[in-house]
Amino acid sequence: MKKYLIYIGILAIGLITGWILFSGPADTESHTHEVSEEVSQMWTCSMHPQIMQPEPGDCPICGMDLIPAETGEGGMNPNQFRMTENALALANIQTTVIGDFENEGIPVTLSGKIVENEEANVVQVSYFPGRIERLNIASKGVVVGKGQLLGYVYSPELFAAQQELLTAAGIKESQPQLYGAVRNKLKLWKLSDRQINEIEASGKVKDNFPIYATVSGTVVEKLVEEGASVTAGQPLLKISNLSTVWANFDLYENQIDRFRKGQPIEVSANAYPDRKFESTVNFIDPVLNSKTRTVNLRVVLKNDEGLFKPGMFVEGRITAVEKRRSKTLSVPATAVMWTGKRSVVYVKISSQENTFELREVELGNKSGDYYEVINGLEQGEEIVTNGTFTIDAAAQLQGKRSMMNSSAGHTDADHKSDLIENQRYEVSAAFKAYIEALYDEYIKVKNALVEDDIDIAAQGAKKLADLIESNKDTKPEKGLGDEDWEKLQVNLISAVDLISGTEDIGKQREHFIVLSENMAEAVQIFGVNKKVYSQFCPMANNDLGAYWLSEEEEIRNPYFGNAMLRCGTVKGIIE
Repeated sequence: MKKYLIYIGILAIGLITGWILFSGPADTESHTHEVSEEVSQMWTCSMHPQIMQPEPGDCPICGMDLIPAETGEGGMNPNQFRMTENALALANIQTTVIGDFENEGIPVTLSGKIVENEEANVVQVSYFPGRIERLNIASKGVVVGKGQLLGYVYSPELFAAQQELLTAAGIKESQPQLYGAVRNKLKLWKLSDRQINEIEASGKVKDNFPIYATVSGTVVEKLVEEGASVTAGQPLLKISNLSTVWANFDLYENQIDRFRKGQPIEVSANAYPDRKFESTVNFIDPVLNSKTRTVNLRVVLKNDEGLFKPGMFVEGRITAVEKRRSKTLSVPATAVMWTGKRSVVYVKISSQENTFELREVELGNKSGDYYEVINGLEQGEEIVTNGTFTIDAAAQLQGKRSMMNSSAGHTDADHKSDLIENQRYEVSAAFKAYIEALYDEYIKVKNALVEDDIDIAAQGAKKLADLIESNKDTKPEKGLGDEDWEKLQVNLISAVDLISGTEDIGKQREHFIVLSENMAEAVQIFGVNKKVYSQFCPMANNDLGAYWLSEEEEIRNPYFGNAMLRCGTVKGIIE
């Protein structure tokens, strides 16, 4: 009996020991793993990455199925991130391996600017020294005709010459050579025979002598003011005949061999979206600009209707491009995102692991639906060509470098470079107040679109247009963003005119995209005395995404209004 009790005791001890060593820890480990997995796995929306929920379901904004949020790092560098196969499929992310692109037969789009035809420019000068007693030209833009009275000049030298004429006229029978010399002296000062005869016939010397326009045209620059003293030959006015103008386009160094004098070109302008203007290439500069590495391509445009204004931005479409001797690396336009002066694409680093990285690129001109790549990409690299804004949202969600977050994952040198690029101009308080007034009117247009109010949006755009028109001469000092403002002002006017000119709220919202882009750049580089929220909707602009500015952090979407009022996210703050 004692022996059996010992056996039973040993068996009991073995069972208890086995339960302690195997059952307990295994259950604990399994339970701990399940809890850890449950806590760490979050679910998000591919279109609205700000949505994060601990379990699967529907997006509260758009109703799409939530997808697992990517959490692993796996030894990637600070600028790279991963996305799951499921997330890529749901967001319809598409990539393309880039290679050489044959340009033969593909139209090329060039960006250009209207300037005066220098061959038709004339400088009106003073042909005798004196003081301007009266000037009839109040400002530039005045149209003058040949022979038109421009003003009056008091000239002691001319006063003395008139006295000599009257004295010589009394002895012209006996001293014809002296008389002729005096008349020729006055003719050298551009007095006509009619004016000289009038002085001689009246027998009186004129104190203030009239000056007349020697050509017809538009005053493009006023060089003196009333009361100023002038010397012989000093410029008074710059007059241009704007019946023809020049459109200047920039060609990159690697494009020069694709263009020839006499090639047909189709020119368009934002101010006249429904019109095309046919012309030919008139001149290609033989000298390369060493700073920009570009050459100037010139087109002469007829301007009898006065449609083209110097300073206006235009596009030129070359319809007969000659075959190049070499090929150009290019990317689809859908792959490129623009952020101020930068253009960026997303490169797929690893096909197996779906790893992506933001890459800044330098682009050339647009050829059809492609941009030429000057720097930043190499043949054979794989880039995102569809769903770029979704990829960017995923990068922001993971705290990686993105279009709106350029400093994430940067080295100190990279970050310093970004700060220099985004440096704000220290403009005058008056100009900053003007930008703030424009921003306030912009907000009224935005709020009207949020409320789906077509009429109020059109009225707000009209007020914004009037404000810009009445302050056309308000600009920053030279060198403090004056060239940037010149371009922004043209784009703003074009956008608000299109918004106020349509009764289709869908069209208004399309043009509001352009208005928002240019207003955001103006606020960023010149500043306003307010906190401005930059907000983004990935479903606007045909799912390409679009930004807008707001005074409040709360999302109120102007691109969908009440249909999707809360769709969007805050992408940045402009202090």
